[in-house]
Amino acid sequence: MIRLFVGLGNPGPEYESTRHNAGFWWLDEVARSLKTILVMDRTYHGLVARTSVNGQTVWLLKPQTFMNLCGKSVAALARFYKIEPHEILIAHDELDIVPGEAKLKLAGSHAGHNGLRDIHAQLGTDDYWRLRLGIGHPGIKAEVINWVLKKPSLDHRIAIDQCIARALTALPNLLAGEMDKATLLIHTSKPLRPKPPRPEPAAQ
Repeated sequence: MIRLFVGLGNPGPEYESTRHNAGFWWLDEVARSLKTILVMDRTYHGLVARTSVNGQTVWLLKPQTFMNLCGKSVAALARFYKIEPHEILIAHDELDIVPGEAKLKLAGSHAGHNGLRDIHAQLGTDDYWRLRLGIGHPGIKAEVINWVLKKPSLDHRIAIDQCIARALTALPNLLAGEMDKATLLIHTSKPLRPKPPRPEPAAQ
């Protein structure tokens, strides 16, 4: 089962609505669903919540370091409470997935994501789960930094929010360790498709 849920993002109001904070958005919804409140804990360099589900302690974490240093926060909490890497789920923004889709994955490359890169380094392994929340790609590599640090368009934000809500339906499976069922639920989520414009009425 997942014992530690982590949402990645950058702290501060100027970053709150940017694409890079999609992991924060998802974790806020997890906290709401579990009826728990995240509070600052400087020991773990982040906003932390502790709750119990079916007799098992579950942790929620939003690192308050910047993205490229978030592994320090994740590793500090995981090591102190003896949480194994495969019991950790990291929710993060994903350039290679369109807005409105999400993918669940265990282990693998950080693919250039600075948050995952630091988590790899601090945990010393890539053997943790990722919830990859699609934010789309600007199409030009040189524009990636600007893209992730800007607010998505209204259509994209709606698609991401709907995707987060659908991915949340897999939370009971993640908590129960039913990763195959969770994967099926998350991967069969459909991205938002824009409605075709209504045809103009014929002139009389």
